[in-house]
Amino acid sequence: MNQVKIIAEVGSTHDGSFGNACKSIELLAELGVDAVKFQTHIAEAETIRNAPQPSYFSGEPRFEYFQRTAFSEVQWKEIANLCKKLNVEFISSPFSLEAVDLLEKVGMDSYKIPSGEVTNLHLLEKIKGTNKPVLLSSGMSNWAELNRALEVFGNKYPLVLLQCSSQYPCQAEHVGLNVMSEMKKRFNVDVGFSDHTLGMAASISAVALGATVIEKHFTFSKYMYGSDAKHSMEPSEFQVFMNEIRFAERILHSPVDKNNIDPYLDMKKVFEKSIVAKVNLSAGTILEIEHLSFKKPGDGISASSFKDVLGKRIKRDLCVDEQLKESDLE
Repeated sequence: MNQVKIIAEVGSTHDGSFGNACKSIELLAELGVDAVKFQTHIAEAETIRNAPQPSYFSGEPRFEYFQRTAFSEVQWKEIANLCKKLNVEFISSPFSLEAVDLLEKVGMDSYKIPSGEVTNLHLLEKIKGTNKPVLLSSGMSNWAELNRALEVFGNKYPLVLLQCSSQYPCQAEHVGLNVMSEMKKRFNVDVGFSDHTLGMAASISAVALGATVIEKHFTFSKYMYGSDAKHSMEPSEFQVFMNEIRFAERILHSPVDKNNIDPYLDMKKVFEKSIVAKVNLSAGTILEIEHLSFKKPGDGISASSFKDVLGKRIKRDLCVDEQLKESDLE
């Protein structure tokens, strides 16, 4: 079976520390993630200086934040090489044309188009020109905007469309897994889920509904500074999260034949009932319902067969609670 791709979204939780970025990759590789995703910000190419802050983070102006947490081309190259060495896919979200150029220089595996760039059609055309696989986040886009974005890539481009709700944290009422199912039907593409909830239920539900990709935010600690840390999973949580996703996959890919009771034979013997003598019975007694009881274990004549023994004569004496055997019946 094809496993669901689990992507750990490091984003900017490294807070500009190259060391933290590398340690994140190393830890996540140990946990067994399929891919590690970053964000590639070049402040001057991405935003004006007085652009508004998101409601969930106002620690410092966005322009200065993007400048401070950005990596150099050399650092991005080392990140790409480390991912390759540890056999995890390197993904990043470019927020400008210049960021695409930078990522192409350092060796990107796949691109993630973040929610706010879905309507940036020139950027989408630039990414298409790389011929790299794409994850496109539906985030804050309506159907018409998604349709225009997908038209840029065409029907045969290697693309996965992710249901995402651009809220931090996202409440259950806004997860919208119905949208993921509708996207698969409407656009005939592989679909996945970018999870902004604080728990695991949304992603597991998405897997059950056919998600091929799950993305979840990762941090060393929820107490770290930055826009995403408090909405992310710490290492121990992320390991449990991955285990639960893989367990859900095993469930979904393991159909059970309800007519095959072999796995339950031992349990049936312990918990089901057999026909036993309700009272002491003498040989020659013709069995009536008042002669019978139904008690554990279930390794004798099944209680389900009680009508088959009524009216039959027994060949030997039976004591109270003694199991009736086929060989006892004439």
